[in-house]
Amino acid sequence: MAAPALVARIEACRLCAGRFAATASGHMPRPVVWFRPGARVLIVGQAPGARVHASGRPFTDASGDRLRDWMGIGPETFYDRDRVAIVPMAFCFPGYDAKGADLPPPPLCAATWRAEVMAALGPMDLTLLVGGAAQRWHLGTRNVTAAVADWRAQAPRVFPLPHPSWRNTAWLRKNPWFAAELLPALRARVKELL
Repeated sequence: MAAPALVARIEACRLCAGRFAATASGHMPRPVVWFRPGARVLIVGQAPGARVHASGRPFTDASGDRLRDWMGIGPETFYDRDRVAIVPMAFCFPGYDAKGADLPPPPLCAATWRAEVMAALGPMDLTLLVGGAAQRWHLGTRNVTAAVADWRAQAPRVFPLPHPSWRNTAWLRKNPWFAAELLPALRARVKELL
């Protein structure tokens, strides 16, 4: 199937409407779809947050600022769909639980769309696996620290990364090798491709 038709089908998806209506945020689905065949870099995230749900554009938050810094690129390159595809494990904001915490990506989204999207994209020169949900799906790993620490086993085609959320600032301090060793290799690979 041609990518524009696939994108339109994903944007029209309402499979999780009942699930989202029952969350503390009580919102409607708004799939954030940001890919085009021919891109060289694939970013596999978890799911859009509330700000991305509002903007309709992936990583329009502090996590996106940090991720772009990790990659060594600005917004103009990051948001160029001919160069960078952003395909989260769920296309919609999953909502908040009763305590105000982000809910995990609903598995139904990946089960419904992932294989078709990956087939439409074809082989990627570089894939960034951002966070545990992406790493579980693509690598079968359960421990983010272990997956990221073993980054050399996947490089230069795949880089497992922690989520760039402010919540992981302590993790980044505790694991200085990430900034000292992984990030320079990642930036060099991104520069080589883009």
